[in-house]
Amino acid sequence: MPITDDLFASEPITLVDVQLPLALDKSYAYSVPEGMSLSAGDFVLVPLGQRKEIGVIWDHETGHPSKAKPFDKSKLKAVLAKLDVPPLPEVSRKFVSWVARYNLMPIGMVLKMVMSTPQAFEPAKPRYGVRWTYQAPDRRTQGRDKVLQVLKDDKIWLKKELADAAAVGTGVIDGLVKAGTLILVEIPASASAQPKPEFITPHFSDDQNQVVQILRGAVQTRSYSTTLLDGVTGAGKTEVYFEAVAQALSQGQQVLIMLPEIALTSGFISRFERRFGVKPVEWHSTVSAGARARIWRSVLSGEAKAVIGARSGLFLPFQNLGLIVVDEEHDTAFKQEDRVTYQGRDMAVVRALLGQIPIILASATPSIESYVNVRQGRYRHAQLTQRFSGYALPDLSAIDLRKHPPEKGQWLSPVLREAMKETLARTEQSLLFLNRRGYAPLTLCRACGHRFDCPQCTAWLVHHHRRHRLQCHHCGFSTPLPKKCPKCETENALVPCGPGVERVAEEVEAVFPDARVALLSSDLAPNVQALREVLRNVAEGDADIVIGTQIVAKGHNFPRLTCVGVVDGDLGLAQGGDPRAGERTFQLLQQVTGRAGRFCDYGRGFIQTYLPEHPVMQALISGDRDAFLEHEINMRHLAGLPPFGRMASLIVSSKVRDMAYEFARLLALKAPAAQTIQLLGPVEAPISVIRGRHRFRLLLKSARDTDIQEYLRVWLEGMCNPHGDVKLNIDIDPYNFL
Repeated sequence: MPITDDLFASEPITLVDVQLPLALDKSYAYSVPEGMSLSAGDFVLVPLGQRKEIGVIWDHETGHPSKAKPFDKSKLKAVLAKLDVPPLPEVSRKFVSWVARYNLMPIGMVLKMVMSTPQAFEPAKPRYGVRWTYQAPDRRTQGRDKVLQVLKDDKIWLKKELADAAAVGTGVIDGLVKAGTLILVEIPASASAQPKPEFITPHFSDDQNQVVQILRGAVQTRSYSTTLLDGVTGAGKTEVYFEAVAQALSQGQQVLIMLPEIALTSGFISRFERRFGVKPVEWHSTVSAGARARIWRSVLSGEAKAVIGARSGLFLPFQNLGLIVVDEEHDTAFKQEDRVTYQGRDMAVVRALLGQIPIILASATPSIESYVNVRQGRYRHAQLTQRFSGYALPDLSAIDLRKHPPEKGQWLSPVLREAMKETLARTEQSLLFLNRRGYAPLTLCRACGHRFDCPQCTAWLVHHHRRHRLQCHHCGFSTPLPKKCPKCETENALVPCGPGVERVAEEVEAVFPDARVALLSSDLAPNVQALREVLRNVAEGDADIVIGTQIVAKGHNFPRLTCVGVVDGDLGLAQGGDPRAGERTFQLLQQVTGRAGRFCDYGRGFIQTYLPEHPVMQALISGDRDAFLEHEINMRHLAGLPPFGRMASLIVSSKVRDMAYEFARLLALKAPAAQTIQLLGPVEAPISVIRGRHRFRLLLKSARDTDIQEYLRVWLEGMCNPHGDVKLNIDIDPYNFL
């Protein structure tokens, strides 16, 4: 906000604090030119050194007063221009400050996430679409006929939108423009269709209707509340929380729905369109720069009413946000670990609190944190205990691989093969799940024992058979698969060890040669659209056996799917030192087996395991989720682990191992003594080298009521900055222990 300062001047100088979207934890003072009126939240262009930057007028009330020192009037620089963009809302500024303080990140880096679309600050460029002239083309082709079948009324189509709807190339559209059947028209800036809350009237079961009333009531109050929508797979959670969305829209408010894998959920977009008559606004990394700029501006103006976004959608500058929904709230994809570290689900709750609006956390397998918050009265609990279809949950069985092992060199137990054979005979779908990309996780030489490691990481290179390459999944290093061992030069001696989804697909194709096999893995499709196409084909029944990584567990509905097999149920349990390993494994396996039998009266799930007696396996097979949650909660409570305690991770890294270790050791020595805080380390991280940088970890563990951020601030203020290429990364509430 404007202030005055007369330390070096006889007349008042109007000053403003400007926060810049840079790795800075302070704002800068600038003078306001005569005749320019500025207020908190305004976007301005200011000089910084020899360049110009766009910043935001900050104020003291948002929790980040200027740290500028008294200055000489002659050195004061002036704001260059006020941008023709609506101001950043106060709640967004408060949110930026809160996220920065909590996660110990420079406030400028958090603001950068809000201002992630530079084109939004440039004058909007006109957009052109096509409209039907009702004139038939002089020449008819199959492609043109497809377009004519789609055209209706005077709707303005984007070229690509019309081409996609008609399943033709954009060249067909250009041809129809030349023929006079379509004309080019400018699309008005406010031409986006608005979702209609009353587009259809859904029908709900008694169980669902009770939850609908709870969620609608939460939105009607126009105040803060957090509700955990806890429903079994197939219970219709999406359709139920759509009614809360409809309530917010009918009140003229904006809505944000956060999904862990927005780029892959074309089915969700279709469900939204069926309910509200139009597609929602999509916000994720694959949206083009021009579209992102238009979306950003429409969110800030309040025109965009319903946004479906990845975790970054949380930092959009909503003008009138009335509801947040976090779908699959347990999913670890909501945790960001690069640049600014934050837990998207938890920050979404903070955003709702600051804006005094309701938030819904939806999941079939709620996180321990959310479940404990329900028990302690912080969150409401809305439960859906039955599938909407009325069909029962799938019958789950553990296949003890000690008793029913696969054939030598194979990965599927005879028990699972027989179940798949029966499913094929009924012309239904089977799904095989293995959370491991590629063909094999390790390749070695059987002559000398040489193992192929990444030259930049302490990790094995993954064999990708279809691309004939070895690749590191940590740094991206890739090299062609050699014909001979680079160490002993023996030819034809390289052996893949262990299965990936490609190797499982190879076995399936050999055992079931007549089956149509679909392989779903993020590294096999050239782009997101290709993955969406495969998922759509699977849902339409164009595959008999689906093999995939965790992509297949992300809320998809496959009507013909009745049999699910987990190839390696023990894989996630082997992550030593990760307090959430059991919880993650339970959630992932319950989600993926829950895909079976959603649209029929039977479904079967099989989990191949060497540990059928493990508590996770016992809970899955018995269907006693609450018993598993009680077991996990008691273990964490006794150990003082989240949510009953707090944790922070510090990773020191350098290209020189000794430099990383020395700084980590010095860091530990300078740690202030505190009775409620335990410091562990420094020790080498489990993956000790990533991208050529040696890594040492320190872990803080404290009581729940400890202000761990303030402890870290005091500790780090007493430290000199890392020298050389030594870097220090801080992660509050860590999820990754590698």
